[in-house]
Amino acid sequence: MLNLPNMLTMSRIFIIPLVVATFFFDSPSMRWTACALFAIAGITDFFDGYLARRANQVSNFGRFLDPIADKLLVASVLLLIVAFDRVGPWSYLPALVIMLREITISGLREFLAELRVSVPVTKLAKAKTTVQMIALGFLIVGNDAPVWIPAEFIGEIGIWIAAGITFITGYDYLKSGMRYMAGGNPPPTAP
Repeated sequence: MLNLPNMLTMSRIFIIPLVVATFFFDSPSMRWTACALFAIAGITDFFDGYLARRANQVSNFGRFLDPIADKLLVASVLLLIVAFDRVGPWSYLPALVIMLREITISGLREFLAELRVSVPVTKLAKAKTTVQMIALGFLIVGNDAPVWIPAEFIGEIGIWIAAGITFITGYDYLKSGMRYMAGGNPPPTAP
């Protein structure tokens, strides 16, 4: 159960309190520390799945924990950047869209898992995660980025793009899941 991919996933969860703590000691060094920790967590998100597939160590524990770790990390940072005024009020909406989609899709996945229906992650959803992580990294650093990097602007544009992709992928997931919720299609026999 505790193979390297699962340990990487768990490390992402353990990083969250450290990222949260940096927000309470706001300084340029703390913002860059938070960004570094967030980047490490993002890198583990890539490598845990890659290593699990490559070493044929895909486990039920990893499939369960990986999306939870992702959502906890993203939700924590979204809440923090709003609470600590790292985004303008016009960016509350995309943050909310991202949070609502994550909760909705988690519920959908749980419902479909009971029916033994797999909900694979699409390439567009992976692109959403990449844009979202990059945008959040810029927003964590904010105005402590070098003068020639408009980090807040890049982060806010990125979070709007991520919210747009989030809306599209959330709609796609819901649309495909609605057939099972309506009871029209029986679940497949073997995943």
